[in-house]
Amino acid sequence: MSKVVLFSTSTCSWCRRAKRYLKERRVPFKEINVERDPEAAKDLVKKTGQTGVPVVKIGNRWIVGFDRESIDRELARRAS
Repeated sequence: MSKVVLFSTSTCSWCRRAKRYLKERRVPFKEINVERDPEAAKDLVKKTGQTGVPVVKIGNRWIVGFDRESIDRELARRAS
């Protein structure tokens, strides 16, 4: 399975939901808090053109927002 990275902030309720969803599905992921990592925040804007979180990166695919369908679809593609 490809590496999963969740970009978040500590006050974002959608980030908490995304985190809980990945944990419930037993998907290992690395969390990067963009409040604490300004370089990651800059890189995120550069890669996605977005300043909002959550952003989930699965392999080379960037998913902006907590979009269960896109997350599930990408995880299924990577698992096969």
